[in-house]
Amino acid sequence: MPRIFPFLFGLLLLAACDGVATAAAHSAPDTQPRKTLRAFSGEGEFDRLLKRWRAQADARRKEVAKQAAMAPPPPPAPTVALMAPGAVAEAKSLDSVAGNAAADKEESITNVQTAGVDEGGIVKRHGDHLVILRRGRLFTVRIGGDALRPVSTVDAYAPGTDPSGAWYDEMLVSDDTVVVIGYSYARGGTEIGLFDIARDGGLKYRATYHLRSNDYYSSRNYASRLIGDKLIFYTPMRLNAWNAGSDDFYPAVRRWHKDATPQEFRRILPATRIYRSADELNPFEGAALHTVSICDLGRAEMRCESSAVLGPQGRVFYVSADSVFVWTTHYDRDQRRPYRSAVFRIPLDGAAPSALRTSGSPIDQLSFLQDAKGFLNVLVSAHGDGEGMWRAESKRGDMALLRVRLRDFGDGSAAAPASAYTPLLNAGDSEVQNRFIGDWLVYGSAPYRWRDPSAAGAHPMLYAIRYADRMPLQQIDLGHGAERIEAMGGDAVIVGGSGKDLHFTSLKLGPRTANKRSVFVQRDAAQGESRTHGFFYRAETERQGIVGLPIVGAARSNSMQRYLDQTASVLYLRNRDLKLGRMGQLDARAERAVDDGCKASCVDWYGDARPIFIGERVFALLGYELVEGRIDGERIRERRRTDFAPKRAIAVAR
Repeated sequence: MPRIFPFLFGLLLLAACDGVATAAAHSAPDTQPRKTLRAFSGEGEFDRLLKRWRAQADARRKEVAKQAAMAPPPPPAPTVALMAPGAVAEAKSLDSVAGNAAADKEESITNVQTAGVDEGGIVKRHGDHLVILRRGRLFTVRIGGDALRPVSTVDAYAPGTDPSGAWYDEMLVSDDTVVVIGYSYARGGTEIGLFDIARDGGLKYRATYHLRSNDYYSSRNYASRLIGDKLIFYTPMRLNAWNAGSDDFYPAVRRWHKDATPQEFRRILPATRIYRSADELNPFEGAALHTVSICDLGRAEMRCESSAVLGPQGRVFYVSADSVFVWTTHYDRDQRRPYRSAVFRIPLDGAAPSALRTSGSPIDQLSFLQDAKGFLNVLVSAHGDGEGMWRAESKRGDMALLRVRLRDFGDGSAAAPASAYTPLLNAGDSEVQNRFIGDWLVYGSAPYRWRDPSAAGAHPMLYAIRYADRMPLQQIDLGHGAERIEAMGGDAVIVGGSGKDLHFTSLKLGPRTANKRSVFVQRDAAQGESRTHGFFYRAETERQGIVGLPIVGAARSNSMQRYLDQTASVLYLRNRDLKLGRMGQLDARAERAVDDGCKASCVDWYGDARPIFIGERVFALLGYELVEGRIDGERIRERRRTDFAPKRAIAVAR
């Protein structure tokens, strides 16, 4: 029996010093905070803070120089090659977004966390066409009228731009506008490319905007969100004593043109929209402007506005239908643990942010749920370090479920009490996955991911708890790693490896208990995509549906190989009353690999394979191939395929 480690209880006691009412059920939730954060009164007040930080930095420099003059010179530092995976910065804005999204005109083909909040991905639908972003280019493929035909191809960046050193990883569609989100190291931050898409699928470049931001990449989270015609980003702009004299940390926007200069950036964050909590920041520990920017796509000239919270650098962010939540953490590098945390709520309607002091750190954005009763629920761990780069894959330690009322957020001086935390069992030292599904929080880890289970010495367990009524934690003997936790209607499917095989376990989430129902095993296989968008479940009835997931052979299960190699196939399973059965798979044709003359984003950090369901039709996106399947009873077979690789590409042998 795993034990509950004592370390988390110490963190919870620290949180109890300030009283916040214990969570209770409400029939008519009041989500308005009693207090909000205080904004700087103007540029003068904010400049005085920066001036104080600069003075502290100057004093520190003089002291360091004095000590260096008396010490022998250090040996030269080794040269390190930095490989930066394509990054996209996220932000959000002040215009009212909540309630602005009309009902979806088309059924979503993206596995999103929050209904109505679209996430940047590599394939979207526009009427009779699929729009695909791959390796620095945009493609459209006609599927309407029972067609399967490539239509248009354009570069995903501005004409005349040198795309080297830039990454274009996420794409969204709003009405007749295709938005490509990228990050350029040469041009000062996030790139927002706008393209017109015609009814016939034709693509035409419109404009590119640059949003000044720090590099952002997460192995799990996405950079961009879309609600209605409002494009939402979260961008943490790093700020410390050493750069406090520069204006480069302020979010700013410019429209790109051939001779664009840095001086054309226009600041979009006034000091009166920068908020601070009661905590005093140490500029030498590092701070950040946790910035939410909203860009209006409904205007002829795109307009962006920002607000920000000044806080520590460590962060995890989550976007609900009406707010952005940013969890910040002071992280002790010596002790390898967070020692002071807070969660900020930044409303999307332009209202002032609010905050609550907390303990620990979430795993990723899936650790959050703003529920319909006016509560924020968060799975936290003792050793979290935010979700930048691959930090979400690190060890977790003690765990707990935090449940607090949104109305108990305030000016940042109060803390969530110990009674707001429910201690949970440790999921293990491997990569932790978690998901809120229906009334349940489900979490587990993947101890078998990179090694043979016979040598692992680990016994994988899955944990589930009803988050609202805090019924006893359910422990489920999974028998394989939990590399993916997804919803199948109101129930769940857990995907993970054991040895060389890939297991799919269905989980019944009932009114009081969570029970394992069936296990399907795909021999000699591994996931071909770890991001949430790689999975899709199409519900046909309340008790029946189809699962789609990219897979590769077990020999290619290493994550870097998945990024660099083309995915082999998409596997489809039938769900009947939580019994999973194989329908078949749609495969890529490896012998048709091409030299596409790639100039940008030549590594598929966000994957290159997706299951796609549109009405009764089933597709598999596999690199440059779009394969359509035909469901024949309980089997799926290939009906036809098309290759939309650039015309100048030359087929090469593998």
